[in-house]
Amino acid sequence: MAYAPRLMTFTADRPGLSRIISFGLGALTTTAFAPFGLSLVALLVLWPLLFVCITSSPRAAAGHLFWFGLGLFLTGTYWIYISVVVFGDAPVWIALMLLFGLSLIMSLWLYLAGYLISTLAQGEPWQLIVAAPAVWVLVEWARGWVATGFPWLALGYAKIDSAYGGWAPVIGTYGVSFMVVLSAAAAVGVVMVEGRQRLAALGIIVLPWLVGGALSFIDWTEEDGESVRVTLLQYGITQDQKWLPGNLKPTLDFYRDATRIARASDVVIWPEVAVPSLTGSQQALIRQLEADAREGGQTIIFGILEDEMYRGERRVYNSLVLLDGSERQVYRKRHLVPFGEYFPVPEKVRAWMKMMSLPHSDLAPGDDRQPLLRTHQGVPLGAAICYEDAYSAEQRYALPEARLLVNVSNDAWFGDSIAPHQHLQIARMRSLEFGRPTLRATNTGISAFIGHRGELLRTGPQHGEATLTDTVQPRRGATPYASAGNYPVIIASVLVVIVLGSRGRR
Repeated sequence: MAYAPRLMTFTADRPGLSRIISFGLGALTTTAFAPFGLSLVALLVLWPLLFVCITSSPRAAAGHLFWFGLGLFLTGTYWIYISVVVFGDAPVWIALMLLFGLSLIMSLWLYLAGYLISTLAQGEPWQLIVAAPAVWVLVEWARGWVATGFPWLALGYAKIDSAYGGWAPVIGTYGVSFMVVLSAAAAVGVVMVEGRQRLAALGIIVLPWLVGGALSFIDWTEEDGESVRVTLLQYGITQDQKWLPGNLKPTLDFYRDATRIARASDVVIWPEVAVPSLTGSQQALIRQLEADAREGGQTIIFGILEDEMYRGERRVYNSLVLLDGSERQVYRKRHLVPFGEYFPVPEKVRAWMKMMSLPHSDLAPGDDRQPLLRTHQGVPLGAAICYEDAYSAEQRYALPEARLLVNVSNDAWFGDSIAPHQHLQIARMRSLEFGRPTLRATNTGISAFIGHRGELLRTGPQHGEATLTDTVQPRRGATPYASAGNYPVIIASVLVVIVLGSRGRR
């Protein structure tokens, strides 16, 4: 290192204060995501964190990233409290336990990231520039699937509207995260080297941005066939009112009447569990909708709880039903939400939950491989129900066959919080990664038409009734990410860690 900034000793001299600052940086990072959209923050907060990783011991670096994670996840997922207490009617202590428990677990992943980055960097700026993005991405990826995973707040989402977003169709969200951390690590290198090395570090800061900007001009997919006129429906009923028996008829009346009014549309989409009932008790409604679809030459897609008997056991699925007047097609949600749609707890705990009048029943997951839904025009659809669209690799099941993406959701659980905006940002990233428009219908918002570049074409209001109609163009072909998934960036990151780890042992 050419010189040692005074800041180099700050974490050792003021450990308590520096950890509080790390917590604050984590809380500030929430503003990089929707609805705030201050994407530059994602770069700025990484600089001091990575500086700590190169100037402190692995344990100190790990501690700072842990507190950063705690600030990020407590502020970025506070809406868990709203869903559990306000709409789930659970005791406050359970909500706090879930919120803090999830935040602690996610922060432990960042603890691991800090420890590994510091260990592999060994105080060398150029090793930091290589190690930091590789380790960060591996940790983001691992926390996205281990124990069902929680892929929320990956850094790549914050950069969807920047030049870095051009990397998404090539190497996905985690690849965008890689490029963001690479730039931030190079910024640390700039202040720790001099001469030509400083110029090289400056080049690495801007290179991901420049290349990403160039990539954003490439159309990875192409138009396929005729455009489709689509209507998205949103009743806007709050979660605490949705399942009241007295609200079933007004809910069904709205969706049925709005569908009949939209006869000029080829496809009409209702949200997740738009019909707050079981298929077994709504056969008359389904037959009527089939007749309407047949008469209007239309495709009607709606969310409902599908029940069936399987080997003497009653199973309930969170399903998306497609009616085109000739056949009934079904997509069943595959990736269920823990402690929302199923409860991974021992039977004794489940019995206690039942006794306390808490939710305790499990929904059944759909098969990993299911036939694609097809409109009456023959357009194949890649379906995802709510939380499923956060798992980009799992959505590749529908590609390249699918021409359009459909996401139905129920963000009413989170009230007027930042969660619906974060979820819309995630849906936008799936469109950008796969080069497909997304048709997104939600119970209380934010319903939207999303273009194949992830751009918002039309959005509905949050809360209240909404009917959105637009024309969308099906697309074919496969982006590099749709073809290869996360494998390139994960394999490259693993190789970096192996090489640096081997050098460290020598």
